[in-house]
Amino acid sequence: MKGMGEIRVQVGLANDGDLALRLARQPRRGRVRRAEVEAVVDTGAVMTLLPPDLVDRLGLRRLDRRRVILADERVVEFDRAGTISLTVARREMKTDCLVGPPGCEPLLGQLVLEALDLVVDARRRTVTPRPESPDMPTLKLKAARNTSPPPRGGEVS
Repeated sequence: MKGMGEIRVQVGLANDGDLALRLARQPRRGRVRRAEVEAVVDTGAVMTLLPPDLVDRLGLRRLDRRRVILADERVVEFDRAGTISLTVARREMKTDCLVGPPGCEPLLGQLVLEALDLVVDARRRTVTPRPESPDMPTLKLKAARNTSPPPRGGEVS
């Protein structure tokens, strides 16, 4: 049965170059290309995958190609495009995406889930911010030898 057991989330997408131009108040580029899509949460995937018509509608630049191993072990190559501003569960990040074949469904991969510190609940079929970090994502980082925190405010000593 199609869709059985799938977790789907609403994802806000925007062309990050358009957002940067708007922030810089570039009068020639007032429009930010955006889309709101429903994506399948794919915990077995690394990257986000978008269909080519959506990538084109957002005006994303094709950056290069990446080799991908599909669930059935076939190896294919997909274009990588970006940069997009991606919002899930009121958390936002900048990322790139893979450009899938025509007609494919948008997929949300592990990089987004990890970077935004989102928890997948397969039983409830939900994706939510981790309860321990409701205000902002908390990221894991292996401690370096010098474990003192870096100076605040971008100060360099």
